[in-house]
Amino acid sequence: MQKIWLKQYPAGVPAEVKTDVYPSLVALIDESLRTHRDQCAYKFMGASFSFAAIDDASRALAAWLQASGLQRGDRVAIMMPNVPQYPVAVAAVLRAGLVVVNVNPLYTPRELEHQLKDSGAKAIVILENFAATLAQVIDQVPTKTVLLAAMGDMLGLVKGALVNHVVRRVKKLVPPFSLASGAAGVVSGGVSGVMPGVVSVTRFNDAISRGRRLTLAPATLGPDDIAVLQYTGGTTGVSKGAVLLHRNLVANILQAEAWYQPALKKIPAGTQIVTVCALPLYHIFGFNTNMMLGLRMGGCNLLIANPRDIPALLKDLAAQPFHSFPAVNTLFGAIANHADFDKVDWSHLKISVGGGMAVTQGTARLWLDKTGCPICEGYGLSETSPSATCNPVDSTAYSGTIGLPMPSTDLTLLDDDGHEVPAGQPGEIAIRGPQVMAGYWQRPDETAKVMTADGFFRTGDIGLMDERGHFRIVDRKKDMILVSGFNVYPNEIEDVLSQLPGVLECAAVGIPDDKAGEAVKVVIVRQDPALSEAAVRAFCEANLTGYKRPKVVEFRADLPKTTVGKILRRELREARR
Repeated sequence: MQKIWLKQYPAGVPAEVKTDVYPSLVALIDESLRTHRDQCAYKFMGASFSFAAIDDASRALAAWLQASGLQRGDRVAIMMPNVPQYPVAVAAVLRAGLVVVNVNPLYTPRELEHQLKDSGAKAIVILENFAATLAQVIDQVPTKTVLLAAMGDMLGLVKGALVNHVVRRVKKLVPPFSLASGAAGVVSGGVSGVMPGVVSVTRFNDAISRGRRLTLAPATLGPDDIAVLQYTGGTTGVSKGAVLLHRNLVANILQAEAWYQPALKKIPAGTQIVTVCALPLYHIFGFNTNMMLGLRMGGCNLLIANPRDIPALLKDLAAQPFHSFPAVNTLFGAIANHADFDKVDWSHLKISVGGGMAVTQGTARLWLDKTGCPICEGYGLSETSPSATCNPVDSTAYSGTIGLPMPSTDLTLLDDDGHEVPAGQPGEIAIRGPQVMAGYWQRPDETAKVMTADGFFRTGDIGLMDERGHFRIVDRKKDMILVSGFNVYPNEIEDVLSQLPGVLECAAVGIPDDKAGEAVKVVIVRQDPALSEAAVRAFCEANLTGYKRPKVVEFRADLPKTTVGKILRRELREARR
């Protein structure tokens, strides 16, 4: 497939990016923490943390990790929400020559056990709020070094009664737990879930204090060393770890930086870029697009621990100017529809990047009308570190596409036999570039299913390319609905319904049908309680051809979602009626 998309690149965005600037992600981290030492790296609960504070704390923690017996290449799980300890732990793990395993802190014991076993994680950095979950599986996993963090650990560096009040209030929400350790004593927050004596438990701040008295032996890392195991596929099958090498993550950081330049140039010279970090850092979108890109550019990330608390989020946004806001469609919609929206000054916002799920036309139009900053939809996966495509950031309106391939990235569309489809035909999106993973952790069979002989990663997403080189997601193979032999794509139905007044959110799934094989069911969250099934059906009749119209219309108070905000169609299909 010829790279016709290059003609659509904004001025100043290169076709290729030199991605071997750093030998490893650690080299990038070291340079950024040193260069921007006196600037703010993170803001959290009204407190500011400088690059110097992150640098010093992570060096000490890295020395402690090495002294605790962990060897180069050992996996260390990190199970925390967006708190300052997260970037400190990530930098420490990588600086010690270890591998980061990002863990969703809302995992059930079963999910956590699977990930710790599969990754072989020997250590875990965990916020005490989630220690009760770990306590239930610690006997079954190889993880025997526990680093226990608390909400106030790094906030202790900042004086202020408000901060202390918030920390005390949050700590009251910690579920009961008791972690026993023969060598390190007992760390207790309750009475249940006792851990056996073979487990070493250390408080986060204690580890840093001890590490300050130790000497870090900087790890010599290369581009082909493993940096992160990013687990994916939990909503479609057995969760498996995408092996992201140091060069994969560095490449995608540099690709994104190059792509964002047209919008960044609109920010006054000398102004530090402030990015809203409402995406969870344990998700690859937040990990690389927020945290690592922020480090590279010397920006400040505004950490949002709970993006579902929209009033608190908007209060944080009202406290200071911000320039960049990566998010998912559901979050953009929730913010734009909230009563407190106008309490925020949106005039400094220059980049709104949508990813993780399709951006709907209704949400995109509303966001543009209310902020003046269009959502530039992008596309990526855990397997691509994550960004593969994005709309130009100098766009002035919603395009309805996932944009153009990033610099140094090839996209093609394949049929079921792996052959490129003719122009204008839908096919499975396949991606090749320096950001593509090395494979799935200890799963050569699964790797073989998705990697082609010439290095393309088969995404499982069906797409189309237009005459300008813009790609459009038609849908995932598994979500396609087959109605009387006709393909129906849920994204199309959801996009149409998002434009119906009174619809806040919606999802479309296939349900069994005696006559047609499958039929369409839509599940709607109402913004207007008066919205009726008849109004929905009339709107669909006016906007969708017969076989695409829903046979079943259901109203719910909310939709099941991942912690990133992606709607779980699988759960809706399983709740068939």
